[in-house]
Amino acid sequence: MASEQTLRGMTTLNFWAADVKAARNWYSDFFGIEAYFQRPDAENPAYVEFRLGDYQHEFGIIDSRYAPNGGGSGTPGGAIINWHVDDISATFEKLLSAGATVYEPITERGPGFVTASVVDPFGNILGIMYNQHYLDILAGKKA
Repeated sequence: MASEQTLRGMTTLNFWAADVKAARNWYSDFFGIEAYFQRPDAENPAYVEFRLGDYQHEFGIIDSRYAPNGGGSGTPGGAIINWHVDDISATFEKLLSAGATVYEPITERGPGFVTASVVDPFGNILGIMYNQHYLDILAGKKA
């Protein structure tokens, strides 16, 4: 009998923003794609969602009025999810030039593992990582 894995894969990452429309536009520019899902509508969104990456993970932005802490403390927080990127330096610079600020500089964690994180203009921490293990797993799925 196969053992069940507790965590089988990321499904949706949610960020919070007081101005969902501005956050949607900022991330649309960064991702180079439009949100595929918006509620209640594109002019006054309370929730928007993008699909990203090799497995089309969901990246959602929710109006901070609905945050469990009632809109946040005004300081960056939450779990840091590191998204694999092929060129960490270029991606880091792109984020900074778009108005994000450094949370953690580019840091070598070992051969094939490099991380960095930024705070987006809406107070969320976005982690990026060059991860050789991710690439090895992906290559194995394509073989």
